[in-house]
Amino acid sequence: MLCLVPLALLIAEGLAGHLGANPIEAVIRDLGDWALRFLVIALAVTPLRKAARWPGIARYRRMLGLWAFAYAGLHMLSYVVLDQFFDWANILHEIVKHRFITVGMAAFVMLVPLVVTSTKGMVRRLGGARWRKLHRLVYIIGPLAVVHYFWMVKADIRQPLVYAGLICLLLGYRLVVVLRDQQVLAKEP
Repeated sequence: MLCLVPLALLIAEGLAGHLGANPIEAVIRDLGDWALRFLVIALAVTPLRKAARWPGIARYRRMLGLWAFAYAGLHMLSYVVLDQFFDWANILHEIVKHRFITVGMAAFVMLVPLVVTSTKGMVRRLGGARWRKLHRLVYIIGPLAVVHYFWMVKADIRQPLVYAGLICLLLGYRLVVVLRDQQVLAKEP
């Protein structure tokens, strides 16, 4: 239920008329911000689980990833419906013309197979190793989402830089763990 709070607050701000001079842009940006925040939070689960020795937090990782997709989907839907009014020709033109939209769309498209295969049944069907390999797409999606944000902003790049730092830190942690595990495996008889 906590994951719905940002959406509820956004709706309340909209109903109260507190979204500023360009409410459509405010909605699209806020939903995109929350998609990226949930993606970062989902990526932080494993390092937090290991550092804090809190194994129970792992059960929330999948749900947090699904919330990242939900907010990304609402971000995309707001763009398509509120900003473009289903003008598919112009949407395609914008995807090709603006590199930040191209990268954002690529990240969103890569999220789709992760959502489709997020159930326990799909894990069994794919097999654990193939499922994990597919879900490593998130290591590409995170940086693409940051690049999307970075290229979208026109002047103040502080927020994208914060997300870039967090993504680098989280992916760097995973790289260190993978390299350490490979060294351990190489030493085993």
